[in-house]
Amino acid sequence: MAQRIRLRYTKRGRLRFTSHRDFQRAFERALRRAEVPMAYSAGFTPHPKVSYANAAPTGTGSEAEYLEIALTERRDPEVLRRQLDDSLPDGLDVVDAVEARTAGFADRLTASRWELRLDGVEPREAEKAVAVFLAAESVEVRRQTKKGIRTFDTRAAVAALEAVPAGSDRPGDGPCAILRLVVRHLTPAVRPDDVLSGLRATADLAPPVPAAVTRLAQGPLDEETGTVTDPFAPDRDATLVATAPDGTA
Repeated sequence: MAQRIRLRYTKRGRLRFTSHRDFQRAFERALRRAEVPMAYSAGFTPHPKVSYANAAPTGTGSEAEYLEIALTERRDPEVLRRQLDDSLPDGLDVVDAVEARTAGFADRLTASRWELRLDGVEPREAEKAVAVFLAAESVEVRRQTKKGIRTFDTRAAVAALEAVPAGSDRPGDGPCAILRLVVRHLTPAVRPDDVLSGLRATADLAPPVPAAVTRLAQGPLDEETGTVTDPFAPDRDATLVATAPDGTA
């Protein structure tokens, strides 16, 4: 294996309904179209070496999905990014790429920042519900999982939560509130819809239509500020050091 490249990609518009398996197929087709020199697994049915990290649920938009590919020949990350982006449908967009120069990438994805659009909800109503939720010591909800009914403490998972009015450029009429939410990646995982269930349980916040959910970022959580930082930063820093005048890259 000559090189590993980490990529950030999006799921936008109608492509947010793409399942993870559908994306995998589309991405492998893009690898072939772009003639990427992929490393393959061993065995009777070799597969390109692609590692996916914490994919968003089907139906959820995202600006921050991550994967890593292994190459048999070195490539410029930005050139490779453009080639793959051109080979994918609009909405599945490769927006960032770095050479993998550090270990433990998946361990950096400790939190996600989300935006939830609540059509039909007055911003003041959402603000009151957020205040009640944040004041609670714990907010437990139940959800069906593959292992049966599980109970989640949604309050413990929430690092930050605020309600803001929707922008004037949004489509449609009527009231609309926006929730900005930072959720820690715990086990079992707490999802944005679990937090909505918690808001319903604590403050009777019940949007008349399903929320439009978008992941804006995922990466290391700064506990002091409640912000999610760039998971590619250590790789960028290592690249700068290696390519300095006295570096070895």
